[in-house]
Parts: sequence; structure tokens; C-alpha cells
Amino acid sequence: MSADERRIALVTGASRGIGRAVALELARRGWRVICVARAQKALEALDDEIRAEGKGEATLVPLDLADYPAIDRLAAALFERFGKLDGLASCAGALGALTPAHQATPAVMEETTAINYLANQRVIRAMHPLLRASDAGRAVFITSGASRDPRAYWAPYAASKAALDALVTCWAAELEVTPIKANLFNPGPTRTAMRAKAFPGEDPLTLPTPEEIAPAIAEMLQPAYAENGAWVQWKR
Repeated sequence: MSADERRIALVTGASRGIGRAVALELARRGWRVICVARAQKALEALDDEIRAEGKGEATLVPLDLADYPAIDRLAAALFERFGKLDGLASCAGALGALTPAHQATPAVMEETTAINYLANQRVIRAMHPLLRASDAGRAVFITSGASRDPRAYWAPYAASKAALDALVTCWAAELEVTPIKANLFNPGPTRTAMRAKAFPGEDPLTLPTPEEIAPAIAEMLQPAYAENGAWVQWKR
């Protein structure tokens, strides 16, 4: 596949966990992947792996999603270089702290809201024109069962994911007259650093890996994927 024929995807949270696995999966399918994360060295290691496989290509973007103007600058740079975006996989997330709602600090609330909700709104705002320029723009946002089944001590995370669900569902309804499709994807318990932080006593070997889950997300970015506004639960 020539560089001009490659489909182009933006993956946030690409340095580890589900985001990294999705970036690799798309690259294996021949995509050009715009890999966004804060960790420069981890992004470079990802690029080395993508290059070694020789199927796709990567563009590395060290970026903190809490820097909202930087998201706008990234969109402008992507438009200048590629003129479109075929896929968006929003995999970055912040757990915050597991704490009683009345004890959640402003810093914790600001972190979860900034990354899980407001950054995604800014990404939608900035990348919508690029997705619209594609023949079949597809967007997938990683959500959580906590958004629909909130529990004690999970208020910061659950509230931010519930806000994300509402945001994406509203946007999807607005996309009905366009070629873009936007959906939510709940991977369920997954062998990630965030899961280990939330459940330190859990045996990670009992959980599916990000690599097992990534193909389902990659499929949701394919032009043939027709769902819009869906809340998809991954099943093993």
C-alpha cells in the first residue's frame, strides 16, 4: 500500500495499554497512525515496533491532552499535511482517585474531567472537519461500565465517563446526515496499569490483554462499520 493510499487514524493514549495496542493493530492493517501521548520515550518505542513490522506508518505527537490549544494546533497541522482524518480512537483516560464523593479534591475532579470529558470535546471540535473530509470518518471513544453502573468511591471517574457518553451520543445524533460515525466502546476489565491501580489485589492474568481487545476497536474504524451512536460492550 502506497503512502497516498493509507487510511489515517489519530490514536490518543497511544503510549501504553489499549491505546498502544490499537495503534499497533491499525499499523498492522496498513494505516498511518498519528500516535498521541505525553510519554516521548514510550512513543519512540512504539514507532520502532511499527517500523520493524513494516506494514503501517506512525507519526509521533508528544502532547498533553489537558493542553487544549495544542489539540487545535495538532488539527491544523494534520489538515496541512494530510487534509483529512479517517479514524479517531480516543483511548486516553484518567482514573483520578477512588474516594468518597464528598472528599474528592478539586484537583482530582479537574483531572478526570479534563482528560475524560473536556479533552474529548476539544478533540471532537478540532477533528470534526478532518473526519468530514474523509469518505468514511469513524470515531471510537473508550468508555467504562462505571458510566452506567456508578458505585461508591467512583464518583470522579464515573461522572466524567457519564459526561463522555452523553457528549458522544449527542454528537453521533448530529452526524446522521454526514458520512461520519461515532461510537462508544467499553472494553470491560482489561490488563492495564489503570486497572491495576484501581484493583491492586486482582490477578492481572485473569484479565484479557489490550492486544485481545484492539482488533474490535480497529474494526469499528473501518469504512464498512455502520453503527452510529452505539455503546458497544466487548465480549471475549
